[in-house]
Amino acid sequence: MRVSESREAKDRELRALQAALAAEHAAVYGYGVVGGRIGKDRSTEARTAYDAHRARRDALVRTVKDAGGAPVAAAAGYALPFPVPDAAAALRLAAELEDRVAGVYADLVRASGGEQRRGAAEAMREAAVRSVRWSGESVAFPGLAERGGTASGTPAPTA
Repeated sequence: MRVSESREAKDRELRALQAALAAEHAAVYGYGVVGGRIGKDRSTEARTAYDAHRARRDALVRTVKDAGGAPVAAAAGYALPFPVPDAAAALRLAAELEDRVAGVYADLVRASGGEQRRGAAEAMREAAVRSVRWSGESVAFPGLAERGGTASGTPAPTA
């Protein structure tokens, strides 16, 4: 591989890492909303997902730094994709957050290799499983079908 191709691959991976970090920032914010509206019967599940996204976010900050990047900062707030007035809407939001996170990790799988690719695939799988738990529905290829209409590398979700 030539030096320029190697640099392009590293840049592509860093952009995908930054997009995953942005998605985790948004998911943490979104789960704050979910946690405030979800019914008591699913509050532990929401807290577990919130903690998982915080842990992924923190790990991505370190990974971006290790890759020579300045980690993208969290926004002060995020536009929700729809109003979340009650527990039913909170369930839909949680599933939407997970679908969007899975899509961003699918991009990271494509942009990376080795251990980074394995970690991204694991994160994509975890998000897909949480999405199914929240929505009760699944897709054949998590992280891909959900990407309809979004550009690769866009810092989704807009939680």
